[in-house]
Amino acid sequence: MIDFLAAHPLVTIMGVLALGALLGQIRFGPLRFGAAGALFVGLLVGMLDPRLGEGMTLVRQLGVVLFCYTVGLSAGSTLLSDLRRQWALMVASIGALVVMAATGLAAGRALGLTPAHVSGLFAGVLTSPAIDAAQQATGNSPDTLFAYAVSYPTGVVVAMVVVAVVATRRWPGRRDNVSMAEAGIKAVSTRVTRDARIEEIPGWPSRIRMSYLLRDGQMRVMSRTDELHAGDEVLVVGMPADVNAAVGFLGYRTRHVLTENRRDVDFRRFVVSNPRLAGRALGDLDVREQCDGIVTRVRRGDLEMLATDDLVLQPGDRVLAVVPRGRLGDAQDFFGDSEAGVSQVDALTLGMGIALGMLAGAVAVPLPGGLRFSLGAAAGPLVVGMVLGALHRTGPFRWDLPHATNRILRQLGLMIFLACVGLATGPAFSSKLLTWDCLRIVLVSAGSLALGGAGLLLAARRLGLSAQRATGGFAGFVGQPAVLGYANSLVNDERIDSAYGALFALGTVVKILLVQLIALA
Repeated sequence: MIDFLAAHPLVTIMGVLALGALLGQIRFGPLRFGAAGALFVGLLVGMLDPRLGEGMTLVRQLGVVLFCYTVGLSAGSTLLSDLRRQWALMVASIGALVVMAATGLAAGRALGLTPAHVSGLFAGVLTSPAIDAAQQATGNSPDTLFAYAVSYPTGVVVAMVVVAVVATRRWPGRRDNVSMAEAGIKAVSTRVTRDARIEEIPGWPSRIRMSYLLRDGQMRVMSRTDELHAGDEVLVVGMPADVNAAVGFLGYRTRHVLTENRRDVDFRRFVVSNPRLAGRALGDLDVREQCDGIVTRVRRGDLEMLATDDLVLQPGDRVLAVVPRGRLGDAQDFFGDSEAGVSQVDALTLGMGIALGMLAGAVAVPLPGGLRFSLGAAAGPLVVGMVLGALHRTGPFRWDLPHATNRILRQLGLMIFLACVGLATGPAFSSKLLTWDCLRIVLVSAGSLALGGAGLLLAARRLGLSAQRATGGFAGFVGQPAVLGYANSLVNDERIDSAYGALFALGTVVKILLVQLIALA
């Protein structure tokens, strides 16, 4: 059986994926490993025979590239808007990484570990692509790979325990934005008791939308040039707090539900499959001219968002458009509304984006002291993905992937990567599993991660950021894809991915430098 698996590596990988998925569904107290189950099954299978982990480099690289690039695209879409909130957290993460490196060196020396051990455990507990730089800096010392193999699963377990404790907590996030997934969007039929220009209404146009307008018994779609008069009825759409402020300014909530009258004005959700719309801001699309309507909401995956002018549409988004009943066909033609149209992956832009990421990761920059810096196969695609995700489109090239496609590629890449890592590190993990060296590495890696992670989370709370953004930042600080997947399984919050992308990219750069400095200590 072992000989067969060694001769058919794809069978081995798929078997590990299947068993890992099964293990990932089992609860261990508050923990459920999810995608990380592939890592632990891979470790167990890899311990059976070293041949089972051979020749996995290319497949492992494919997995990490798919994961990092798709995470970069997702995080890049909110990078610029969230940078103001996250720059202080990014600075705090650098300090926490330096503290971890210093703690690891000091504790390692006290327990008799070599700099090669500490360099490897630092890369392992933080799941960093810096392992390549660590091996080069230590002359491919076996101590480095052994410490990496032991500290890697240690970091996964410790990080998941931290996420399980923090992700669902609610502490004051006074300087953070409200999660759109948490707050939700509501629509309130409102009776107007005062004359008002539309620009006077609190929250217009960035935090509320108004669609239905009933005046003198006639229903129509409200436009940007309309003025409201006493006696009008209008539908106000937005987050609860913003809607309440607008309704309080205009008049009061009415029992008459405007959306029940669909004779003159109707609404429908349309799938954005028109390639000319993807990657463009709603404010740049003349929805009024094309179908005499207005878009009030956009649903992306499980996230319902207010259709603000600066919201950039992605293929596969579902827009809720309010239009005159006779223009529904025009709206369908305008948005595309084809599931088949968004189920096809744009292989051209996907391949170009990943290739650019790999090229960026391969660039090596010489540093003083004979050191060399490169982003590697993980951070290169992540950084390029974040840039392209922020651009959305460049001329005819549309970089965004449909939300469902992004999630599928991300999950597949993650599980392939973890399975290959487990298979490759299994032999080194088993060789000294029950030794004093193994225990020392576990203690140093777990202790340093707990100290650095606690410092980062404390800083996030002091900075007034939400527990959910702090969780995403911690997952990015650790750099463990499985931790991000676990956090997303606990909480549906877009702030997690945003913080993860920012701190993962920055942390990778810092880790690559630190492992080389540790090796020279």
